[in-house]
Amino acid sequence: MDSFDVVIVGAGLSGIGAAWHLKDKCKGKSFAILEARDAIGGTWDLFRYPGIRSDSDMFTLGYNFRPWTEQKAIADGPHILKYVNETAREGGIDQHIRFRHKVSEASFDSSTGRWTVTADTPEGQRQFNCRLLLMAAGYYSYDNPHNPHFEGEESFGGRIFHAQHWPQDVDYRNKRVVVIGSGATAVTIVPVVARDAAHVTMLQRSPTWMVSRPAEDKIANFLRRVLPPMAAYNLVRWRNVLMQSWFFKRTRTHPEKVNKGVTDMLLKELPEDVVKAHFQPSYNVWDQRLCLVPDSDFFKAVKDGTASVVTDHVDHFDANGIALQSGQHIDADIIVKATGLRLQVLGGAKVLVDGKEIRPNDRYVYRGMMLEGVPNLVYVFGYFNASWTLRADLTCEWTCRLLNALDNPATPIAVPERKVDVQDEPLLLNSGYVQRALDTLPRQSSTDPWRDTQDYLRDRKAIHQDPLSDGTLKFRPLAPARTQAYAEAAE
Repeated sequence: MDSFDVVIVGAGLSGIGAAWHLKDKCKGKSFAILEARDAIGGTWDLFRYPGIRSDSDMFTLGYNFRPWTEQKAIADGPHILKYVNETAREGGIDQHIRFRHKVSEASFDSSTGRWTVTADTPEGQRQFNCRLLLMAAGYYSYDNPHNPHFEGEESFGGRIFHAQHWPQDVDYRNKRVVVIGSGATAVTIVPVVARDAAHVTMLQRSPTWMVSRPAEDKIANFLRRVLPPMAAYNLVRWRNVLMQSWFFKRTRTHPEKVNKGVTDMLLKELPEDVVKAHFQPSYNVWDQRLCLVPDSDFFKAVKDGTASVVTDHVDHFDANGIALQSGQHIDADIIVKATGLRLQVLGGAKVLVDGKEIRPNDRYVYRGMMLEGVPNLVYVFGYFNASWTLRADLTCEWTCRLLNALDNPATPIAVPERKVDVQDEPLLLNSGYVQRALDTLPRQSSTDPWRDTQDYLRDRKAIHQDPLSDGTLKFRPLAPARTQAYAEAAE
């Protein structure tokens, strides 16, 4: 069994960033990255649908240690994948990756202070041993998207598939395409497919808030010409962080004003009747994730007639398309389900502590990075209301502090312990993919440190300045063999 200081699960944006931070701040520590697929990149290698791009600017979605130097701030998938691959190669991180290693189980032994990690490979199961387990496998199932079945699907005469697994042989030229959904994936696909299709219809049950933003950041591109790359990157990064933080907080304090402001922006893009019918959600801005429309491409497609939006419910499919509950029928040659993700906690792996299985939904989050009663395990879970990597970088920096503290041979175990009752608090985001997964997600309270604040500025200060030993995170000696001590700490 191979033994390491750290095992990182996942070689996507988070996992590669985690490895970089380890090499930088925990010099000499050994690590391996276990990746279920056969390539680096995670989401940016998996998703192959037309137009795949970021839904955040790359100055905040990029790493805090490596500048984004491309012209477009809202980048396409291939350029993001290139950025992740170059980071891995330049840092020598690619040499530490074990591909086609899907982690199925992780078991902690309090008597040794180590995890045994089991991975399924084409050659059978392999096991690895580590002091600290860092789960960086993202937040959704790569294999199983949210894929609802509609009555009559089998009778449809064209092709039906989910956007998460876009077939590479699909030819949509001069075809009538229906995209079911109104989230980021649908908003990305529609304008790109509309360039070559006969027509694209986005079929939504209810509207989603959308805002337009230039794909290129002219200020950033100017600063790169006059400043060193990292200096220009940091200036733009901080500008964007502060603007995004201000905007999100305003959606909490003055939701009606923000809703009106976004509506006014939409009215500059589309006719009033279209906005009222299809772009006025029943919820406030940022109650669900805000969709980004680079260079107004989606709005332009709707305005020029190559795409349209229908707000209705599916009644059934038939041979020629989709019959709606309103009685309307949408003719189609291709139907794309952009119906969302299926959230997955801890990479879908079974986690045990001293032989007892851990159910994340029974545990409170600690600082949004650990679970109560689960020792020496950190998970990377980015922000819902900002770029994923902002939180990923902070989590990895904190993990390095923790790993160095675990070098003390007297206390090689760190476990969050909750001694008082706390009041549950709902998650800030009520998107469908979050609501569908509530019974699997860890719980959070209304009081620190048992919650995920979704506040980058606050988190950054706490993670950089707060002591590790805060009265809740306990550093413990090894326990007697086969004890249940740490598994029961949260009970």
